[in-house]
Amino acid sequence: MDNSLFLAKFWGWYLIIFFLILSLNPKRIKQIFTDLNDEKFLIITAFIAIIIGLLNILMHNIWELNFKLIITLIGWISLFIGLALFVFPNRAIPSLELINIKFVQVIYMLLFFLGLFLLNTVYDIVPV
Repeated sequence: MDNSLFLAKFWGWYLIIFFLILSLNPKRIKQIFTDLNDEKFLIITAFIAIIIGLLNILMHNIWELNFKLIITLIGWISLFIGLALFVFPNRAIPSLELINIKFVQVIYMLLFFLGLFLLNTVYDIVPV
């Protein structure tokens, strides 16, 4: 299977599942930011984000104006967030909290629609 299609399936399902979990249990959002104040959780989260970002970029660093760009950007964003959490935790956490508080509905709806778009690209549910 093509890496682009595999990653579109992976990220599509991941984003839909993530959206559903946070929609059905909004306390998780607050819990995540509370846990980021714990240094062990922060380091593990940063390492996982860096690993996921690097793997995504190494497998798929395609800068075409189609669904492949979304997959590439997810990898780069994951890498940068992981590095920011690891290198500059005192600056990164307040920035993430500020973005999350101001744009929480926009971010989660964007994640939902990105997931739907990626899954539609792979499974061709709604022909375009």
